[in-house]
Amino acid sequence: MNELQNLLYAESKHAVLVVLQGMDASGKDGVIRKVFGALNPQGVQVHSFKAPTEEELSHDFLWRVHKAVPAKGSIQIFNRSHYEDVLITRVHKWIDEKTVKKRMKAINDFEQLLQEHNSTTILKFYLHISPEEQEQRLQERIHNPAKQWKYNEKDFEEAKLWDDYRAAYEDCFEQCNDVPWTIVPADQNWYKEYIIAHTLQKALEKLNMQYPGLKK
Repeated sequence: MNELQNLLYAESKHAVLVVLQGMDASGKDGVIRKVFGALNPQGVQVHSFKAPTEEELSHDFLWRVHKAVPAKGSIQIFNRSHYEDVLITRVHKWIDEKTVKKRMKAINDFEQLLQEHNSTTILKFYLHISPEEQEQRLQERIHNPAKQWKYNEKDFEEAKLWDDYRAAYEDCFEQCNDVPWTIVPADQNWYKEYIIAHTLQKALEKLNMQYPGLKK
């Protein structure tokens, strides 16, 4: 992985966007730490999408996302992503179904633009944990002093909407699959990390990168 990242940076012809989605406590932070932590930090960036600011809300929903996509030679990780705008907004009925469909089309067009006009490889991972495992991990945030900083009372309220989120995700997998999703079983952290690392490695190898020669 280190060698492939070095090639990516040296050649500077391709970009890599890694999208991590999943329910609360599915282990997105752990993936970033374990899979990407050993890479050169000069070539890897992480962007976490929180609730949009007033400025962001005054633009189209992809405006803030486009600013964060990777430049050639780099790997960009989205800890949550543009898909939140057709997930949480849909589950809580902040947007109607007509808007959901329009946004899904815009997302497909956006991802196609990144691929065709910036040679961006997009890897989309959904970290799927069971409701039982999620409950256990959320409880750890109450009782484990090392994890209490992660505690958010709203996570328990969101967990009650499990079926609604599952339906919204399944629609994303079907309607926004021009760039295919990888569904990652995430109850076991080691397996989740292996699947993502293996997929990333194979994707980088397919780029057939070469070190540039001496500059004239």
